[in-house]
Amino acid sequence: MKKAFLFLLLLVCTAHYSQAVRKYSNEFMNIGVDAAALGMSNTVVASTNNVNSGYWNPAGLIHLEDSQVSLMHASYFANIAQYDYMAYGSPIDDRSAWGISLIRFGVDDILNTTELIDSQGNIDYNRISLFSTADYGFTFSYARKLPVPGFQYGVNAKVIRRIIGKFANSWGFGFDAGIQFEKNNWQFGLMLRDITTTYNVWNIDEAEYKKIADASPENNQELPESTEITAPKAQLGIAKKFIIHYDYSILAAANMNMRFTKTNDIISTDFVSIDPAIGFEFGYTDLVFLRAGVGNFQNVQQLDNSEKVGFQPNIGLGFKYKGIQVDYALTDLGNQSDALYSNIFSVKVDLSLFRN
Repeated sequence: MKKAFLFLLLLVCTAHYSQAVRKYSNEFMNIGVDAAALGMSNTVVASTNNVNSGYWNPAGLIHLEDSQVSLMHASYFANIAQYDYMAYGSPIDDRSAWGISLIRFGVDDILNTTELIDSQGNIDYNRISLFSTADYGFTFSYARKLPVPGFQYGVNAKVIRRIIGKFANSWGFGFDAGIQFEKNNWQFGLMLRDITTTYNVWNIDEAEYKKIADASPENNQELPESTEITAPKAQLGIAKKFIIHYDYSILAAANMNMRFTKTNDIISTDFVSIDPAIGFEFGYTDLVFLRAGVGNFQNVQQLDNSEKVGFQPNIGLGFKYKGIQVDYALTDLGNQSDALYSNIFSVKVDLSLFRN
């Protein structure tokens, strides 16, 4: 039933696509990657410095000393949806680096009941089939140091592929840009997502659409518009790492996540809405890490029409040994937001380990 409900939700969303700029479009690309970053509530725009920088801020790829790979798996919506990510990054020379990544967010084995009732009006369960809906994001990243000391920039080129069984599919294209600056152990970062807007073109299977066109009176009578545009977003970050007695470290970070439209974010205007987040990472000899963060501050309307502030606390831990790092994060600890909690695992490997 949960999968059937999610499928109906996806069809409704598809039916309302148009050429207008959307508040929420290609949202699977905004979930986040790397359990280490998610444990800190995504507050890594300024401090990211590994293969996962291709997602968080491509400028951070410049810190790669050798090739790295990263893998992540997470389950969302009570294990209904599966989120998988893989990435590769490598330095080009002492002033530039590149990376590629792939994200898949999918729901599999959804019941297709559009042909449950045959032409004679009889219910035939043998006519039920299964299908999957999946979103794919492929990103190519490039980073380079600027002539000004402490500055580096990066850009992403993204290809989006979205599939809803045999009912509809789309292609999309877009760009991101990021910059980082470091001085006196302070780190600053700015990430601009979908800076040119990301443009999706949908192809609707008309034969399949006709099977559900009359399912809801006065709805879905005409084919939906075939294009949608993802509006730009910005993330501004600051971070600093403190070393305590050589063996211990604390990384403190904060983000301001901005959408240029009015949303339920705790700071919301007609021009921009801002969702702040803070995160911490406690490290011991660069071997063991404990992380915590809080973000996703939203004004949530209650059943009695009153409002309360919802937020999402996250925790995580990680281990690093000889170029292999394994991380875990538990998001939305205590269910303080509308989101459901999720268990997230990721691994990062420095490929120089296999050349020694």
